[in-house]
Amino acid sequence: MFKHLFKLIWNKRKQNFLFLSEILVSFLVIFAVFSLLTFYYLNYMLPKGFESERVWSVSYSRNAKTNNIDSLNIFYENVRRSLKALPEIEELSFTSANFPYSNSHSTTGFTYKGKEMSPINNYVVEDDYNKVLGMQLLEGRWFNKEDINQRSVVINSTLKQAMFGDEPAAGKIVGADNEEEKWKVIGVTADVKAEGDYWPAGKSFYKRLDTGSFRWVGHILLKVSPKANAAFESRLSKLLARIIQNSNTEIQHMEDTRESKNSDTVIPMIICITVAGFLIINVALGLFGVLWYNISQRRGEIGLRRAIGATGSSVSFQLVSESLLLATLSIILGSFFALQFPLLNVFNVAASVYIIALLLSIAFIYLLVIFCSLYPGKQAAAIHPAVALHEE
Repeated sequence: MFKHLFKLIWNKRKQNFLFLSEILVSFLVIFAVFSLLTFYYLNYMLPKGFESERVWSVSYSRNAKTNNIDSLNIFYENVRRSLKALPEIEELSFTSANFPYSNSHSTTGFTYKGKEMSPINNYVVEDDYNKVLGMQLLEGRWFNKEDINQRSVVINSTLKQAMFGDEPAAGKIVGADNEEEKWKVIGVTADVKAEGDYWPAGKSFYKRLDTGSFRWVGHILLKVSPKANAAFESRLSKLLARIIQNSNTEIQHMEDTRESKNSDTVIPMIICITVAGFLIINVALGLFGVLWYNISQRRGEIGLRRAIGATGSSVSFQLVSESLLLATLSIILGSFFALQFPLLNVFNVAASVYIIALLLSIAFIYLLVIFCSLYPGKQAAAIHPAVALHEE
């Protein structure tokens, strides 16, 4: 049977070329869309790694008249005490600008035992940073006063896995192979998806904010109580203007920045799905047209088969089988190109994403071809042999 179908397809190779091309282009587009959706879905299903609810960020421009480290430490310690005195503020931490959802990035990287670790998100934080964000500690401990003037670092789970695998990381020394600067790992924290719910956490490196950092730090994270409302935010803004004079301050809710960050991902994704949807509709209409044209050109063949005893269901099955066989040829060619993505590690995306997208694309194309060929096949089965032969 398959030999017969291949012979029919080969004899009509020019007519089938359009069908093959449409399926191939559709398969590659669908593969790209499913790769994107699979990547986002798998990341979305991972835990966020921290609590953004009731977390506010305060950004300020540092216009202090002195750069003396001791004076700055005293000044910002007074800021800390003034804010902590407010009953609505539960936790507080000064931080570098690249806190979650901030649209700010600071990366580093090095080669560790011959393995490239770049890029690594580089965070400079205080002792209460993990309390503000409710981060989960998986191993070791977080920073405390014992780490003053110590080269201590906390890494996230992804970096720990890349460097040490399943071995314990606490107590290990990390740093570039060819440099003297080394850091002692004191703890491992769960991955924090700082770029939104649809993006992976990546490798992360947390360093303790030292006494000289107030010369450049301009952000505070606050964990507020459920009682914090718009009235409290107004009072907080006035307090900040009074205690951090000659500075432009801005208060943002992390949940709002989270939604904004997610929108930056969702909106382009919806546009891609919409464009791909229009393409699929056009391809489906094209397949209908091609199959209708094939039926009209093969009425004599179909009539002859019916006249010698072929049933309507066998005629319909043949046309559907031809369409599926043509689709299989296109899928084989398309899969060759699709498999290059996991093999070459394109965009540094896990191979599982591409494999899942490939399987979904194959299933989608087969369903599309079956859907587009069933009705024309049914119409072909309804052709009366005497009428078809009379037309010939």
